[in-house]
Amino acid sequence: MKTFSPRLLLAVPALAAGLALVASRPTAPTIAPDPDNAGLKLPAGFGALKVAETGGKARHLAVTPQGVIYVKLNKVKDGKGILVLHPQANGKATVTGGFGDYGGTGMYEKNGYLYASSDYAVYRYKLDAKGEVANPSKPELLVRGLKVGSQHESKSIVLDNADNLYVNVGAYANACQEQDRTRGSKGIPNCPILDSAGGIWQFKADKLNQRYPQGTRYATGLRNVVGLDWNQQDNQLFVMQHGRDQLQDNWPALYSNEQSAQLPAECLYALKPGVNAGWPYTYFDPQRKEIMQGPEYGGDGKTPAKGDYLAPLAAYPAHMAPNALLFYTGTMFPAKYRNGAFIAFHGSWNRAPESQAGYYVVFQPFKDGKPSGQWEVFADNFSGSPAKTASGRADHRPCGLAQGPDGSLYVSDDTKGTIYRIVYPAKKS
Repeated sequence: MKTFSPRLLLAVPALAAGLALVASRPTAPTIAPDPDNAGLKLPAGFGALKVAETGGKARHLAVTPQGVIYVKLNKVKDGKGILVLHPQANGKATVTGGFGDYGGTGMYEKNGYLYASSDYAVYRYKLDAKGEVANPSKPELLVRGLKVGSQHESKSIVLDNADNLYVNVGAYANACQEQDRTRGSKGIPNCPILDSAGGIWQFKADKLNQRYPQGTRYATGLRNVVGLDWNQQDNQLFVMQHGRDQLQDNWPALYSNEQSAQLPAECLYALKPGVNAGWPYTYFDPQRKEIMQGPEYGGDGKTPAKGDYLAPLAAYPAHMAPNALLFYTGTMFPAKYRNGAFIAFHGSWNRAPESQAGYYVVFQPFKDGKPSGQWEVFADNFSGSPAKTASGRADHRPCGLAQGPDGSLYVSDDTKGTIYRIVYPAKKS
């Protein structure tokens, strides 16, 4: 006769109860994409749907753990600079309201707060248990007096894991010339713009009423950063720089139209305190794979730069305007995407007479916190057609990226205000 351990006898009911709980636990619903995948071209198995048509110039966006979507508008629409969207059962969302009487770009959610930026300041809003802003009419002012010039005025934001806030302050010039964007104009020695712009500034995320001079210049030599994110694997800030313009326009003896369309690369950098990425003195040539001396500072298109400048970790085609960077940590997408980077390229305007390019979201594989392998186009056809891409007359331009609580990928469009959602696997109708 077999005997059973008292521990086993006690464990059997508990095991059975646990299995019953697992069996009764609801699975996450599979979201059905639009029949045409919202007009997008995606890898096999993926689908997309238009979540909402906001009608505003939707810049960056954030999705709370409860699924509430907050969208930052570049310009105030109907008195509101932030739109609130609530999810529906079919995976789409309804614009239910808005708040904030300021335009801008930056939007980020972390640790129960929603952070938003205007071109001059950064605010935060406390979120309640439902993911709703508790007091939308009374934001907490974190930082004021950010430098604003005639160009590159948007302020992108992100937080690390130690309550530090990072703010891009774009350079209000193309290449720090004596006469901005003027043929043959030389660069200003010891570019004075770098004292207050052309880099990333660090502030405290939980300290109110910080003035601009109280921030720390975390990194310099970055012409304009719109896409940035904190890499959890590497515990480090990564940014995408908008490269300089008009090499052929301003220096026709040194650069052809084709070279000007291909130079310089749009670059991905990993930042540490005190680094210098080289603007305006240098640019990165993706063909030579070298940091080059800028023509405003004595370069001839063939001479590598001299100095201790930060090298990019990855380089992408010129003038495509990387406006968002997102490290994917979800489990909805296949394993190859885990901890890799999605980059939203807004699209070019200044490659003429060559064709314009971009208007898509790409995926950059990562391994151990660093780029690993060739990047690939992930979501394409935001422009509407190859002809619209080539002409630059795009129907939609991807601008912001956010990860939903289920691991789906949200993309904003700042042309018509469309919000997209990319899912996997695509539910078949």
